Amino acid sequence: MHQVIGIRFKKAGKIYYFSPAEFDIHVGQSVIVETARGVEYGVVVLGVKEVDDDDVVLPLKKVLRIATDEDTARVIENDTLAKNAHDVCSDKINEHELDMKLVSVEYTFDRNKVLFYFTADGRIDFRELVKDLASVFRTRIELRQIGVRDEAKMLGGVGPCGLVLCCSTFLGDFEPVSIKMAKDQNLSLNPAKISGLCGRLMCCLKYENDEYEQAKKELPDVGERIHTVDGKGKVTGLNMLERIVQVELFDEERTLEYSLEELIEQGSLTG
Repeated sequence: MHQVIGIRFKKAGKIYYFSPAEFDIHVGQSVIVETARGVEYGVVVLGVKEVDDDDVVLPLKKVLRIATDEDTARVIENDTLAKNAHDVCSDKINEHELDMKLVSVEYTFDRNKVLFYFTADGRIDFRELVKDLASVFRTRIELRQIGVRDEAKMLGGVGPCGLVLCCSTFLGDFEPVSIKMAKDQNLSLNPAKISGLCGRLMCCLKYENDEYEQAKKELPDVGERIHTVDGKGKVTGLNMLERIVQVELFDEERTLEYSLEELIEQGSLTG
């Protein structure tokens, strides 16, 4: 077992585990840690807890120190530098006539590297662009191509529901979303209604999917013939979340609703 804290380096970013070392660290504090990218500034989002060896990447890196006011000022300054770098890079992209869209720019905390995130339809030969940027900023340059979902996460926006995008507010990782999830939830398969700003299937289709899958296992299929206390009938509709079954009775030519518990008590689902 290892004692760890969870740290985020970006809003709604992935949570990484670090050892708190000898520091008394609380949720909401800013800390300085060493990562594969170098020294970084992050915010503690998970307090001290114990995890198994399988849940961490060993050797576990330690917190170097609790962030100071000078560290926070440096982060703010880095954000300002990143905005200026964005303008410079945009101009260079136009000069080289490259078919790419610059999305975001980020300085590492120690300013040893500048990362430029961009989208493009295919592969881009940006070798000359990197040379130009290196001559301007005189530090390591990294151009990283990202997908449309990552672009939406970085830029943010308002979704069809009227709320700020989930990916830019609290989703740390993207989970696979399939058209089957929309079908299971009886949603319209019109792409305009089930796609987010990124043009991909909305992440929220995943939220209730497990509940619908469990309901499908418990409830009869539409069209299935079952016996009820009121007579034989055919299932014509399902309320998956409330576990309600609509049954059209053959003899009485009317439709009644039964809860899953009622059908189980009647033995209807095994008859």
